[in-house]
Amino acid sequence: MIRNGTRYKRAPAGGLTQSGLARKVGMTYIQIGRYEKRGAVPSSDVLKKLADALQTTTDYLMNGDKEEKAKAALKDSDLLQQFKALNELDEKDKGTIKDIIDAFIKRSKLKNIAVLQL
Repeated sequence: MIRNGTRYKRAPAGGLTQSGLARKVGMTYIQIGRYEKRGAVPSSDVLKKLADALQTTTDYLMNGDKEEKAKAALKDSDLLQQFKALNELDEKDKGTIKDIIDAFIKRSKLKNIAVLQL
C-alpha cells in the first residue's frame, strides 16, 4: 500500500514535501502523512489525484514496481536473486528452466493429492 512513502519520492515528480503534494491535490499535509505513515487508504479519486501530481500510476502507488512486487511475493532472497539472474539467459535456456519449474510444481501437487487420498 502507499504507506511506503519512498514510492512518493521515487515517482517521477516525487521529492515534494507533504505540504507541496497536499497543495497540488487540494488536501492537507496531515492527510498526506496519514497515507504515507499510518496506512490510511485514499479513495480512488484521491489516489488518481496523487498519481497525476506525482506523474506516475495508481498501480505504482498501491503496489510498487515489479521488483517490489517480487520481493513481497518471494520471501526467499536467494531464490529472488536466482530469478533475477535468469533474465541474462537466452530464451531457449529460460524455456528449459520454466519447464523444470513446472515439472517440480506438478510433481508436488500430485504428491499432495496422493497424500490426501490415503
